[in-house]
Amino acid sequence: MASVKDSSQTLLLNVITKDKEEEVKIWECDDYPGESPETVSVKTADSTQTLGLNVIVNEEEKEDSGESVDHGETPISSDQVETLPASVKQHRKVSKAKRSHHCPHCKKTFPFLSYLERHMRKHSGEKPYSCSDCGMSFSQLSGLNVHHRTHTGEKPHHCPHCEESFPFPSYLERHLRKHSGEKPYTCSDCGMSFSQLSGLNVHHRTHTGEKPHHCPHCEKSFPFPSYLEIHLRKHSGEKPYTCSDCGKCFTTSSHLTSHRRTHTGEKPYSCSDCGKSFPFPSYLERHLRKHSGEKPYCCSDCGKCFTTSSNLTLHQSAHRGEALEPI
Repeated sequence: MASVKDSSQTLLLNVITKDKEEEVKIWECDDYPGESPETVSVKTADSTQTLGLNVIVNEEEKEDSGESVDHGETPISSDQVETLPASVKQHRKVSKAKRSHHCPHCKKTFPFLSYLERHMRKHSGEKPYSCSDCGMSFSQLSGLNVHHRTHTGEKPHHCPHCEESFPFPSYLERHLRKHSGEKPYTCSDCGMSFSQLSGLNVHHRTHTGEKPHHCPHCEKSFPFPSYLEIHLRKHSGEKPYTCSDCGKCFTTSSHLTSHRRTHTGEKPYSCSDCGKSFPFPSYLERHLRKHSGEKPYCCSDCGKCFTTSSNLTLHQSAHRGEALEPI
């Protein structure tokens, strides 16, 4: 049994060990706040040995526990280890409570004061660690160390499926979804899935109609930055995509891709009714009206309808007495 005489006393425990050096971990947070557990090495000579441990036990805790304390030692069998007295268990509970450091701004608690101090920077906005290259500041030293890779080009995280490497583990995790096909982020409106949360957030705008990207030259707005970038070329006149066959330039890569079919003769869009093919989706759409009989373009003067806007324009010229060549 354990022997406790006053508030700071030697506690004797019978411990069954093997004939080798054992390590006993003691969590002394009352004596060493904010530090890791202390480790004491004990070398045993026999299979049963007496281990002396210094344990702080308050008189108040002994009285609150209501347990009687045996000042003697009771030997135990070789296949048993004596459990801790209730007073020591009570002491551990009190010590654990004393170790809890509470944040005054939220409900979080931390086992060490250093953890609380680091957490408090989230509330204060303090960023004591600054990058010597660009001046960017961080609340934690680990954040600064990771940031340094943007300057050094270090990429310690390697993909096991290809040769690509990444500076941050989150970048590797995101990349691995390309290999696995995993799409953990699902739209609650239409069920469409995405490999990245940012992709889902952008997709939501197709449902909400949100257009946060505004043109500085006109009143138009767009749901995606890429849409705004393409639109701005109308103001600047920029046409960065050039046809290698004829030199004609275009504002978007999709327009260039469509244009190249005039050189290659490719016709990837086929009619399911007659098998006829077309180089552009708009050509197929117009052709399908011949099968459906749809005539969406109507004359405002006489009400006659047509399958194409060009046929409507030709018809309206007859009302105005203009002579236009048929298209």
